Amino acid sequence: MSTRNTDLAAFVPRFSGFRIAVVGDMMLDRYIFGRASRISPEAPVPVVAVEREQETAGGASNVTRNILGLGGKVVACGVVGNDARGDALVRLLENDGADCSCIIRTPDRPTTVKTRVIANNQQVVRIDRELTTPVPPEVRAALEEKIMAMIRAKSIQAIVFEDYAKGLLDREMMQRLADFARANGVITSLDPHPSQPFVIRGLTLMTPNRAEAFGLAGAYYRGGVHPIENDRPLLDVSKKLCGEWQVEQLLVTLGADGMALFMENRPVLHIPTKAREVFDVSGAGDTVIATFTLSLLAGATPAQSAEISNHAAGVVVAKVGTVPITAPELLVSLAAG
Repeated sequence: MSTRNTDLAAFVPRFSGFRIAVVGDMMLDRYIFGRASRISPEAPVPVVAVEREQETAGGASNVTRNILGLGGKVVACGVVGNDARGDALVRLLENDGADCSCIIRTPDRPTTVKTRVIANNQQVVRIDRELTTPVPPEVRAALEEKIMAMIRAKSIQAIVFEDYAKGLLDREMMQRLADFARANGVITSLDPHPSQPFVIRGLTLMTPNRAEAFGLAGAYYRGGVHPIENDRPLLDVSKKLCGEWQVEQLLVTLGADGMALFMENRPVLHIPTKAREVFDVSGAGDTVIATFTLSLLAGATPAQSAEISNHAAGVVVAKVGTVPITAPELLVSLAAG
């Protein structure tokens, strides 16, 4: 292991000392695995012979799983239906070690479920069951007060907002929480959704991918240019986002090109990908925001946090399905250089 990576690895054991509130749209991910060896005579689609099925915590809950896998502690904050799927999701989170006392159950709102059919290690189709209308104001207010109480009690050191545009998060709630968190020394991180038209100012960290960054900036999407320092469209978009959102660190994930870290009055930092094999990119953004937030809490600089997160992303994209990172896997990647 290089001296630099030894320094990075030293932050990982410190993750266990921190408790993070993950606030956002919680989902149940269902996977149907099978084989496809013929085409249906009824339509030009593959016939999948089911071999096994699996349920995991997805959406904002996947960030929870990543933080727990890395050794941190989590309070899961969200809304699920008062239904069997909500029971399954809460049970999965509790089994992983999450504190589910800030999950609100609602009788009139079903739990979001995404079912993926995977044949021969390839996703064939995804089936969504969800309601995306705004959560009732009284439910949102109750959740906000639970989070405010944790900030006042100093029982959390960071908040991660996971916005999938499913109706839970709105600008007013997020801005109040971000302002109160900042005033109390609590880190705030956001994985944004470009369909949400609002701006949250004063966040510690925001982690859009390239397409999301362009969407949030209201800019026409343009492909990457190498080197990053010459990627004028991306530089312009990032400058606009940093100015409008007043975010301390903007980390734009770039797929096969790695990631780029932007901070005010600093040159862009490009971190090439560490991925050796890519089977499934779903959930990689969740891994990045979880790892970066924990790294900041552990005392890493933003540049070091980006390096550590890049290693974590390289691990999870080599797995099939939305699978979280673990601390031992991250340490192995850092040791490999």
